[in-house]
Amino acid sequence: MRDRFDMTVTYAMHNALRRELHHFARAAARAHPDPRSVLRTAAGWELFRRALHTHHSAEDNALWPSLRQALDGRPLDLTRLEAIEAEHAALAALVEAIDQALVGPDVGLDLFAELTGSLITGLRGHLRHEEEAVFPLVQAVLSKEQWEHFGRVHTRRIAADAVRTLPWLLDGAAERTVAVVLAQLLPQSAHHAYVHRWQPAYAALDRWGTQGALTVTRP
Repeated sequence: MRDRFDMTVTYAMHNALRRELHHFARAAARAHPDPRSVLRTAAGWELFRRALHTHHSAEDNALWPSLRQALDGRPLDLTRLEAIEAEHAALAALVEAIDQALVGPDVGLDLFAELTGSLITGLRGHLRHEEEAVFPLVQAVLSKEQWEHFGRVHTRRIAADAVRTLPWLLDGAAERTVAVVLAQLLPQSAHHAYVHRWQPAYAALDRWGTQGALTVTRP
């Protein structure tokens, strides 16, 4: 049976977050005296954390309240939603702790590795949990109006920094996904700017400090 709602944008965000977790893990584990020196200036970390906050805050503010209302009288399903909300809070705390570790002198490398490892493992598990346990509930019980409200909120928050976020979101995405996301999130009048200015600027970014790393010779 076909899904009632098109979740292309949401899945595109999940896939982009998974893609960046791979790069983040490599940057955090790179053979370097202190991987924090890479992450402190990495555009990839800033893009990742902003996109994660944009996506999760839209869900927290505009999707979970509607889903909670629609699940009234279904305590087991409400417990599943509460678990997802708790995961959001835990992931936000990890991102904040990593930010503090990047600027503060009191966090050693062992603790920093523990924080980054927890974020990588936790977010991968959360994305899978959300897709398997909660998205089917969204499709089953949410009204069209409730889903469209979330879509508008999510779109506004992505569009607030569309110049940077959209090329990041669609990096490596399938052609169909690119077409659907652009049609939903970007006015047709801005498509030329996306192709000819936004994408080239994004492509030129050394997001995770890997371009310099490629020139390093090992003994």
